[in-house]
Amino acid sequence: MYAVVRSGGRQHKVSVGDVLEIDKTDSAVGESLNLQPLMLVDGESVLSTASALSSVTVTAEVLGATKGPKIHILKYKNKTGYRKRQGHRQHYVQVRVTGIES
Repeated sequence: MYAVVRSGGRQHKVSVGDVLEIDKTDSAVGESLNLQPLMLVDGESVLSTASALSSVTVTAEVLGATKGPKIHILKYKNKTGYRKRQGHRQHYVQVRVTGIES
């Protein structure tokens, strides 16, 4: 059994025990989160309508905060001497899926 869940504008395919990184939330370590299911596949049946998914819950436990890779942003304008260098690291929360119940 697996589910496709939405988190932070992205979709993740998850099953029980999977560890994934989602966008940073204000959740403490050990706290439980509910993820919004978009699709549930259980052997031979597939649930994807909103009415069928209203009874489905996907729960996850917060493991801790992580950071993504550093990216470099460079801006350059010709003939003016304008150069700008900037970096960014996205903050994520690592979660473990603890249950998929329908």
